Amino acid sequence: MVHVLSSRTLLRPTDPERSRAFYGEQLGLPVYREFGTGPDRGTVYFLGGGFLELSGRSDAPPSPAVRLWFQVADVAAAHEELRARDVEIVRPPVREPWGLIEMWIADPDGTPIVLVEVPADHPLRYRAGT
Repeated sequence: MVHVLSSRTLLRPTDPERSRAFYGEQLGLPVYREFGTGPDRGTVYFLGGGFLELSGRSDAPPSPAVRLWFQVADVAAAHEELRARDVEIVRPPVREPWGLIEMWIADPDGTPIVLVEVPADHPLRYRAGT
């Protein structure tokens, strides 16, 4: 078995400065670390139990198969905060048939990001029989 000590999602944006402004300023993600210098430097953001790294540069946006899932405590509050920061809301918060409350945004390259709230009564919050 592979013993994983840490993990992160890597994105290669088409415009690193624009993506850093989106993730760092508009979404307000805290910087975990930066490496390199200049406009193509790498930036790693803290995502609760994981990390998001923007590094390098791509000539094309990411595959449509790539999605980011961010769990937040309160999707309605995130909705209001992101609207105030001029983040385009692709889809406002909706309680899904599977019980999660989801809101959709996209990064500057079009990578879909779902912000998810796990309601108190959802099975992800408790274990049956406990």
